[in-house]
Amino acid sequence: MKLSPRRRRRIFRVAGYVVFALVIATVLAAADWGRLSDAFFRLDVARSMFPEAITVALRNTILYTLLAFVFGLVGGLVLALMRLSTILPYRWFATAYIELFRGLPSLLVLFMVGYGVPLAFPDREIPGGVYGSVTLGLGLTASAYMAETLRAGIQAVPKGQLEAARTLGMSHSRAMVSIVLPQAFRIVIPPLTNEIILLTKDTSLVYVLGVTASTIELTKFAGDALNQRVNPTPLVVAGLLYLVITLPLSQVVRGLERRAARER
Repeated sequence: MKLSPRRRRRIFRVAGYVVFALVIATVLAAADWGRLSDAFFRLDVARSMFPEAITVALRNTILYTLLAFVFGLVGGLVLALMRLSTILPYRWFATAYIELFRGLPSLLVLFMVGYGVPLAFPDREIPGGVYGSVTLGLGLTASAYMAETLRAGIQAVPKGQLEAARTLGMSHSRAMVSIVLPQAFRIVIPPLTNEIILLTKDTSLVYVLGVTASTIELTKFAGDALNQRVNPTPLVVAGLLYLVITLPLSQVVRGLERRAARER
């Protein structure tokens, strides 16, 4: 008996569900949950991390993320406009900057900001201490990525709108601010939200700056707790707290993408 294409697809789909369920069941049955619980899910160790895990580590992680994002967004917008400029040196500088900081690891940039800048300018300090160093270090890298995102958004706006604004008597800069940039930002909101998620995870590199008890972030806080209690449960707690930040942002991205799809 020859099966119809629709029936074959249904059988393959059901078979896929069964295979997936069997693999999950096999892994769950084979794992030693007792040892795993003792190693990674010690409630007494987890309770000992609070409230500092939220009032200090989580707060600083969010603050570092927001500061770096604002710096990166402003710097990225300037770089994107320079990249699109008709002035050749501006384009050269923006291109060189973007290629440089997209190619360098964030850890190296943070290290150079934290230790290279004080050596280069011994009589001056970065405003804000560790917060200023994190803002500059993570923001330099973020601005390179955001510049390309914003440039793509600007170029996605139909050129006819800019030309129409110019025919109405608007200057080029006024038309960019009033007509082009608002539309470009609507286009690039989802990838910019993804950049916030990446910055949140990059804050785990702040330890190279020598943070103190008041400026510590989640990963360093969890690492110190692990060393003190000789148990990896703090890493699980830190991972869950990172998810508290990133999962809502992921939902925001999906919602914005669905909204953009409906508008298109």
